[in-house]
Amino acid sequence: MRVIDEPLPGVKLIAPEVHEDHRGFFMESYNRLRCAQLGITDDFVQDNHSYSARGTLRGLHAQIRHPQGKLVRAVEGEMFDVAVDIRRGSPTFGRWLGVVLSGGNFHQLWIPPGFAHGFCVLSATALFAYKCSDFYAPDCDLGVRWCDPAIGIRWPVADPLLSAKDRQLPLLTDIPPERLPVF
Repeated sequence: MRVIDEPLPGVKLIAPEVHEDHRGFFMESYNRLRCAQLGITDDFVQDNHSYSARGTLRGLHAQIRHPQGKLVRAVEGEMFDVAVDIRRGSPTFGRWLGVVLSGGNFHQLWIPPGFAHGFCVLSATALFAYKCSDFYAPDCDLGVRWCDPAIGIRWPVADPLLSAKDRQLPLLTDIPPERLPVF
């Protein structure tokens, strides 16, 4: 595993070692000891898996009181994955980072607690899997509108497929400061 530190402190792009031959490939998708060496020491308590069609955009999601760190990857297909720093008092508050994750590049993205997360599907379909450092708590849901102009994410899709919930998420400036995670 090698890690590429990203411009948002704590966010890491991870390139696992992949062994390929005429039969296919093998890779370790998670190893607690290797992740700890990279600075990812969170305990993972929940794994999630989703399937989405081209143009689907999910996010931007986070949790308050039970913030989740997420280790995300595309199992199949291709997606544009985004992390947004929503930690009150952070020097990078409101800044975003986007990377392409695919079943072909095997990259993973570590998104620490306190960041909002979202992705959009670029391929015909995509399988997406991620580990979470805390359990999903519906009463702690926090979200930011995908097209918040103050954040300015350059999504590679103009008219995404959105859930009713994601369509109604507030702008970051409309979220009361006490509802945001603290740096």
